[in-house]
Amino acid sequence: MSGILLLTKSIFAIMIGFLSAVLLGLVLIPLLKRLKVGQRISVFVGDSHKKKEGTPTMGGLIFIIPTLLATAFLVITDRIQFTTNLGIILLVFIGYATIGFLDDYLSLKKKNNEGLTTIQKLIFQVIIALGFFYLYMRNGGQTALVVSTLGINIEMSWFYGVFLLFILVGASNAVNLTDGLDGLAGGLSAIAFVAFSLISLMVGFEEIGIFTFVLTGALCGFLIYNTYPAKVFMGDTGSLALGAVMGAVAILTHREVTLLVVASVFVIETLSVILQVIWLALFKKKLFLMTPLHHHFEKLGWSEQDIVKLFWVVGLILTMAGIFFGVWL
Repeated sequence: MSGILLLTKSIFAIMIGFLSAVLLGLVLIPLLKRLKVGQRISVFVGDSHKKKEGTPTMGGLIFIIPTLLATAFLVITDRIQFTTNLGIILLVFIGYATIGFLDDYLSLKKKNNEGLTTIQKLIFQVIIALGFFYLYMRNGGQTALVVSTLGINIEMSWFYGVFLLFILVGASNAVNLTDGLDGLAGGLSAIAFVAFSLISLMVGFEEIGIFTFVLTGALCGFLIYNTYPAKVFMGDTGSLALGAVMGAVAILTHREVTLLVVASVFVIETLSVILQVIWLALFKKKLFLMTPLHHHFEKLGWSEQDIVKLFWVVGLILTMAGIFFGVWL
């Protein structure tokens, strides 16, 4: 009976996340248009993206607000317990959403794509990581990197706090870099969160699993407005929050290596940027036509929809491999 109840909770979580995001989108998108919260498009991405100039940004609020409200409802009605782990997830989710919101707001105010400076972002991220590490240690969290499948057990002690910051920053920026085509980052995130929802439930973190199912549903609702042609962009408000939560869930469920598998497309996108910089420095020429990698495919003449579908399929295959690695092995 407990298994049936958990399945019912999971379906209900996805449903309320989806419906509330769809309803909020109907209200929020016209509001963002009236406020003229329009995205400025970089001159480097090509003419095909110029028609997107002025599309409302900060659309991450469409899945952030419903996820927070639905989670609060589930806690208040005793559908899930409010634990330290859930508190950490909410701290990261709200904290990184706030960083992204400030970045988007300042970009709009300055009328360019430059919001918070790198140093300002890092300071905020360090503060959140310190809060994470404090709550994590107070709750008796382990500081060893354990991957039983690979026979890895490394005690990191206080350095685990630095490792934690690295994962949060790396994951948030990876999703941020991937958010360049309509529906790409949102769809890949929804796929990845299904994996982490299942992993969380399987290893005994019910509250995290239900939270991520709510977020998955909300992301699906957001994709109604974000797939090609996008009526709204998630902005840094959404992308930074998604990546950070992904990293936080991986840490709390002790599936840090699984994150590399589940989020492989985000990792590949990030590596393409790093490789491009190194290649230019060493050989004075480009390795890719343009980075992140999805722009390379655009330069090759692929349509935006075909690139997104390909990346989604690759993401789904790797996510299934991540579930196998994170639960079965």
